[in-house]
Amino acid sequence: MELAVLKHNGEDTGRKITLSDEVFAIEPNDHAIYLDVKQFLANQRQGTHKSKERNEVAGSTKKIKKQKGTGGARAGSLKSPLFRGGGRVFGPKPRDYSFKLNKKLKQLARKSALSYKVKENSLLVLEGVSFDTPKTKNYIAFLNGLSLADKKTLLVLPEVNKNVYLSSRNLPKAKVVTVDSLNTYELLNADSLVLCEGSVSKLENILS
Repeated sequence: MELAVLKHNGEDTGRKITLSDEVFAIEPNDHAIYLDVKQFLANQRQGTHKSKERNEVAGSTKKIKKQKGTGGARAGSLKSPLFRGGGRVFGPKPRDYSFKLNKKLKQLARKSALSYKVKENSLLVLEGVSFDTPKTKNYIAFLNGLSLADKKTLLVLPEVNKNVYLSSRNLPKAKVVTVDSLNTYELLNADSLVLCEGSVSKLENILS
């Protein structure tokens, strides 16, 4: 399939780029997408949550009242979860939430996400983006030229461009990544995907 290549101000360059059907026009696999997004979100979790159980709570181990004759339930320790300040029953412990996915499955998930973007007409290809200095207003003008100012956008660069990244950093709906760090979650989370012309061939090489 072919898409028109645009300038960074939204004007048509008059050229077209051919996108690989193996990457941008496959039958999407929803389960692969689900697994890849689940892994991404799981990897973001620190897993440092912790609460004290009864053997970790500070306090006396003296029996707080006699066993019988009080008219109440028997109690042997202030550390019991039944008392205020006692330990917690089966509380959270530090753990690692990450899990492994096969490389081919992750590739399938990204291809599926890209194919969805093409089907939704949410994919744009630019000949290139570069700024002389890092200024947020430059990036806002760039989005206005593409009529994307009010949408969540994901700009994919072929290589690191510090000025472009710093210009977008203060905008809550704008995100800039390189081809190497592109993931399924960010693809699906964006309303519009903007690929630089140089990113297309790199992306096809990675996912082919």
